[in-house]
This record gives sequence, structure tokens and C-alpha cells, in this order.
Amino acid sequence: MINVSSKSDTLRYARAEGFLYARPETIRMVAENRVPKGDVAATVRAAGILAAKHTSDWIVFCHPIPLDWIELQVEALEDRLKITAEVESVWKTGVEMEAITAVSAGLLNAYDMLKPHDKEMRMGEIKLAKKKGGKSQYREEFDRPLKAAVLVISDSTFAGKRKDNSGRVIREMLQNFPVEVAVYEILPDDAEKIRARVSELVQNEKCDLVITTGGTGFGPRDTTPEAVRPLLEKSAPGIGEKMRDFGSRHTPYAMLSREIAGTIGNSLVLTLPGSSKGARESMQALFPGVLHIFPMLWGGGHGKK
Repeated sequence: MINVSSKSDTLRYARAEGFLYARPETIRMVAENRVPKGDVAATVRAAGILAAKHTSDWIVFCHPIPLDWIELQVEALEDRLKITAEVESVWKTGVEMEAITAVSAGLLNAYDMLKPHDKEMRMGEIKLAKKKGGKSQYREEFDRPLKAAVLVISDSTFAGKRKDNSGRVIREMLQNFPVEVAVYEILPDDAEKIRARVSELVQNEKCDLVITTGGTGFGPRDTTPEAVRPLLEKSAPGIGEKMRDFGSRHTPYAMLSREIAGTIGNSLVLTLPGSSKGARESMQALFPGVLHIFPMLWGGGHGKK
């Protein structure tokens, strides 16, 4: 199976459809509810719902997914039955296979109920008709790449005693988004130097995005939040909450991190943990959704720039 532990829960939706081709008189039996074995539409609905909930039992690489909604519709056309399934879930991976499985089960049950009356039936054209959800739905596009700065805050790294890992992780992950890292620097755990450099990056170097990593814990020299907070014009508490919530699903120590975020003018400042694992999880939690702040900052509301 694919490891999805690094993904965030999002609303997932899928619609699938398929057809059972039969003689017109067979279709009329279904429409008029004259099939001896019972109500075909009701059976198809029940079978499809049950099958969708058990998709992972027989599709080898499917994850067991907590489904929030399943619905099937049966439409009697002239020479075919059209079966449509819709599935919704708030989870880490999509529900395409659940929708396709529901349609397949519905078709098989309809075939079984009608086979004594029609030897020429055939099933086909089972397909995914629509899907929504996942991080790809929340990707932003801009006229130009965002100019970003990554600041590694660490006394030991600044002194050359420790190799930077978290800053490297952040830079690598930003390559997947419309962001260009123009500045990458290492600073000591000095609140005045941190504050001065962040201010300069925003005011003079016109960085759209400033990401710091390190100095967010409770160590004697951890002062990044205190350095950055006075600069923020608008605080974004939900960003810090998201990082801690996501991190707490992997380790209880995430609750001890003091990340903050906010805006200075049209620039966004994020303070991330100093460990490479914490930085990676924070980036996974925030991107690409956090980039939606820029159309809002630029006056576009929730539309895209």
C-alpha cells in the first residue's frame, strides 16, 4: 500500500457510472417493477452501498476509508440501465475506487436478477465520471513565481557545528509550488538579528514569503516567535494551529512547538520548527492551501490572481 500518513484529510468526492445493455422489453420490466426476483433499483442501491463500504476487502492496494455518503441511482433508458454511484468522504485519499466498485456491484446484481429473462445482456462502459478533493484541488497559479526567503535559525548551524537539514527540506518542498527561493541564509538564535533580517527581506527585498525554521521551542535561546511577532500586522493563528494539529498526529511533542504566522503588508511570514521532521510535516500541513492567502492579500478575495 502507498503510505498516506503524511497527507491531510480533505473532502473527497467521486462519481462513477456504468451500463447494463438489455432488450427493451427487459428494461420495461425493470421500469414497471415486474421482475420476479424483486425491485431491481432497490437491490442495486443496497448492493452498491454495501460493496463500496467493502472496497478495500478485495481491491488489494485500497485503504479502508471511512465513507460519509454513498448514493446510487438507476435510470431505465430504452435499451439499457444506467447506474450512477456517488461517494463522499473526508479523508487522506480519494474515493474513486469506491464509486467504481459500487457501480460494478450494482450492475452484477441487476444482471443476476434479469438473466432468466434476457440471455443477450452485457455490461460495459464502467468509468469514473468525476472526482474532487485532495491537495491538487487547492493549488494556486500566479502570473509570476512568489519570491521566497528561507532563514535557518540555529546557533550551532551558524557556527558551523551542525549541518542544516530543515532548511534544505523546505527548499526542496517549495520546488513543487509556484515559489522561487531567492534567499537562503543561516542566522544565530538572536532575536534582534532575526527581527532585523525578516523586516529587511519584506521591506527592502520585497519577498512575498519568508519562512524561518528553528527557535520555536522552549529552549533558553528559542526566541523566533518573540522576534517575529512585533513585526506582524495581521496574525494568522490558524496556520500555527494547523501545524501543531498535524504534527500531533505523529508525535505528542508537537504541542510544545510555538510556531506563529502572519502578514507584513503583502508578505506572509511563517515560523517552522527546527527539526527536519517537524519542518517537513509543517510544510505538508500548510501547502498548497496556505498560498491562497496571496490572492486575498492582493485584493482578489477568494478568487485566484
